[in-house]
Amino acid sequence: MKAQLTPIAAAAALLLLHTATVAQSAAQPTAAADDKVERVEVIGIRASQQKSLQTKRDADGHVDVITAEDIGKMPDKNVADSLQRVPGVTISSAGANEGGFDENDRVSMRGTNPSLTQTLINGHPVASGDWFVLNQSDNAGRSVSFSMLPSEIVGSVVVHKSSQASDVEGGVVGNVNIITRKPLEFKKPFTLEMSAGVVYADLPEQTDPQFSALLNWRNDGSTLGVMAQVFSEKRHLRRDGVEVLGYNQIAADSEVAKAHPDLAGVWYPRSTGVALFEQVRERQGGMVDVQFKPLENWTTDLSGFLSKLNATNYNRNYLLHAPFFLNGGAGQSPDAGYVVRNNTLVSATFSPALKPDGVTPYSYGTYDMLSRPNERAETSFINWDNKVRVSDDFTFSTKLGQSTGIGETPEQNQASWDVGGGGSWHLNGVDSAPSFSIGTPANSPAGSVLDWLWGAQNVRITDTDTWAQFDGEWFMDAGVFRSLKFGLRAAEHKRESDGVIAQGPNWAADPFNLANWPLDDYKNYPDNFGKGLGGNFPRNVWYLTPAQLADANDRLANRDPIVRAYKEWDFGLNEKSNSAYVQANLEGDHWRGDVGVRFVETKEHVLKFLNIGFPTTPLPDNVITGSAFGNYVPTTTDHTYHDILPSLNLRFDIAKDLVGRVAASKTMTRPDYSALAGALSLSPPANQGDVGGGSGSNPDLKPIRSTNVDASLEWYFAPRSLLSAGVFYMNLQSYVGLGQSAHEYLTFDQAHPDGYMAPYVLTVPVNSSGKVSGIELAYEQPFFSNFGVAANYTYTDAKDKDDKPIVGASRDTYNLSGYFENDIFNARLAYNYRSHFYSGLDRATAFNQADFGSLSASLGYKFSEDISLSFDARNLNNPKLKYYAENQDQPRSIYMNGRQYYLTLRWKL
Repeated sequence: MKAQLTPIAAAAALLLLHTATVAQSAAQPTAAADDKVERVEVIGIRASQQKSLQTKRDADGHVDVITAEDIGKMPDKNVADSLQRVPGVTISSAGANEGGFDENDRVSMRGTNPSLTQTLINGHPVASGDWFVLNQSDNAGRSVSFSMLPSEIVGSVVVHKSSQASDVEGGVVGNVNIITRKPLEFKKPFTLEMSAGVVYADLPEQTDPQFSALLNWRNDGSTLGVMAQVFSEKRHLRRDGVEVLGYNQIAADSEVAKAHPDLAGVWYPRSTGVALFEQVRERQGGMVDVQFKPLENWTTDLSGFLSKLNATNYNRNYLLHAPFFLNGGAGQSPDAGYVVRNNTLVSATFSPALKPDGVTPYSYGTYDMLSRPNERAETSFINWDNKVRVSDDFTFSTKLGQSTGIGETPEQNQASWDVGGGGSWHLNGVDSAPSFSIGTPANSPAGSVLDWLWGAQNVRITDTDTWAQFDGEWFMDAGVFRSLKFGLRAAEHKRESDGVIAQGPNWAADPFNLANWPLDDYKNYPDNFGKGLGGNFPRNVWYLTPAQLADANDRLANRDPIVRAYKEWDFGLNEKSNSAYVQANLEGDHWRGDVGVRFVETKEHVLKFLNIGFPTTPLPDNVITGSAFGNYVPTTTDHTYHDILPSLNLRFDIAKDLVGRVAASKTMTRPDYSALAGALSLSPPANQGDVGGGSGSNPDLKPIRSTNVDASLEWYFAPRSLLSAGVFYMNLQSYVGLGQSAHEYLTFDQAHPDGYMAPYVLTVPVNSSGKVSGIELAYEQPFFSNFGVAANYTYTDAKDKDDKPIVGASRDTYNLSGYFENDIFNARLAYNYRSHFYSGLDRATAFNQADFGSLSASLGYKFSEDISLSFDARNLNNPKLKYYAENQDQPRSIYMNGRQYYLTLRWKL
């Protein structure tokens, strides 16, 4: 990348240099807060807590810190697990609305979407790939997948809750800076650390290996050091669930509503199914860091990181499909005895019946099998840092690097089957799974008829961040001015998708039936499927193996890259940003702080493809032809945005152990990738004449901007002890909400193999506004030398301009933990809770996650200073993940992922 400063950035640079020259004086430099963070060294739970609290106390801004020993000794297996124990930080186990799994994946702060919290590694951005196909495309946000970041790479994590002018823009509410260990910080010239262990997951009943190693060497003069880390982790995952894939409404003028007026406008579950998801996650990678100090006043550091996650998975869902028979009121009426509650048809039975032609029986169920072999994600970066102390009065640093994220779904092997025989459902709220039945037995393929093949193929999203950064600091003795920081940064972000194929069926008039399929050795759901979910639903469901499904798709599917090209999923996004800042660091009698301003220019270029169908008029010169889905015209949208971001942070030493903080700032980030340039995702109508749904993007979205105010009081009343309270307020002036727009798209199904133009109502992102306010409380204290407790609570009130909930905002979150530690043994128990939150729309229906709490524990034993054994248990309470739509009489999903147990032997030299 060739970084070029815009006129505004160049002018800002000259202004900063002039200001710094005028203010220069001969004062001795003081250590920067960042230096203190990067040099944390801890041993044991108690020592690490002391270091964390000391770093927090010394910082000018509002920060929370977790050290390496905190992460290692907590019952946590990735960084997100540990961050959830920080006040004001919440985590989620899903990137979008695919439903949660057993590993925490996203981090957010103070009741906002994870995309509004910036994640950095050593102060630079990190691109992230997602393994799940929908998160790769139409649900792609700016948040980082923490499943790519094992805790082994971490030295400490600093959570910045207030903004400084020197912070890289991109975190509306704050940022999480993951600081890795550095070669010259190790005490010994040679260090070797290894861990080997196993993980047992009780739901899939599988045991898998885990391994990591770190090798560090530095010379005796601590002028050259090399560190290498590797990790390899494998584990099996199984998720049992019952899902309701959206809600439809019975039209007031429909035949069903005319026959039953009390059903007019009533919502009913669109598809209710038993979903078995199985996956093997294999995470491998490593990090290399070379640190060199050729001169006493010059340190250079070159680091590289790579994490690959292979996430092959197989999802099956046996569904009662109401569009087949109720069809918005155009089909069959429910039998007598149905129940309506909360304007929702919560209980209904439909006896086997014929369609209005008097000949064709209704279908009542559909069965989707979807195998995704070699679905994967990748995250990497290379970064070169330099820090030079020119004199006692002036220090500067540079950063130059690139980070790449890849999300890939090479193929999806899929088949849908139709079944009949009548059906019924009974919704049981959110705490127990819906009950439902389909007349045809689910334990064998008898009676199932192949309906359709679909699924996006050749999905590959590449996400690249490139940056060049200069920061300088002049130390001075000019009244309250402690130093003057200033800097310039040029960056470019690219995200693109190209060559997606939408698979379709490749058969003539004679649809294949079961006699054509190699079903001699079909499988069935596990005997214990759904145990603990409640409800009464089909359990012993048959399915093809992934190999059988792949063979069927190879024979029956059309994957021609031209005929099945689906340009709705192809896009390009290019963002070039230039920024400059000046920040004065201040210090007076019993107070410290900083004041500054950051200037940001963003140039945005979005490439999308417009489907113009098959017009009879002359085609545009740049049209792309040949696809069965229509002709496409490339369209581009360009915008330039300027932001001025002032900030103020003040810290007051009110008494010996009492610290007060006040902060105010204006922050910004760019909208989600999928909001600007994401794929078009359609849910076709069940029949011609119905209206389809889906989601799309909006390249005209403005950046998300917020004005933030923060205040806190911290009482360090004893060693390793803290009692604190804080308040925060955010005015989101350009929050991204959701709106709707109507479109028509060429649509294919079994009844229309040549396609027809169908109406769709899409959910699209729009600029809105919102407000977030709340309080944070924290308490931490040791007892009797070896025992200790920690607790925190966050209350958040978050609403948009229409008084609707903001995505990701839980009103109440709290954490409770207790520990014991002596010279040879340690134990820790931790509980995390977050109340319900709104997660967005899915299939044009609200998606809320219900209250959730998880219990984890860890035990550790030291055989010697160099050898230790640990046992970690996650999800000990075997929690359910529960989701609902507009109210709790409209359940969406209920899942169980089971417990996981880790046994790890650690050795160091």
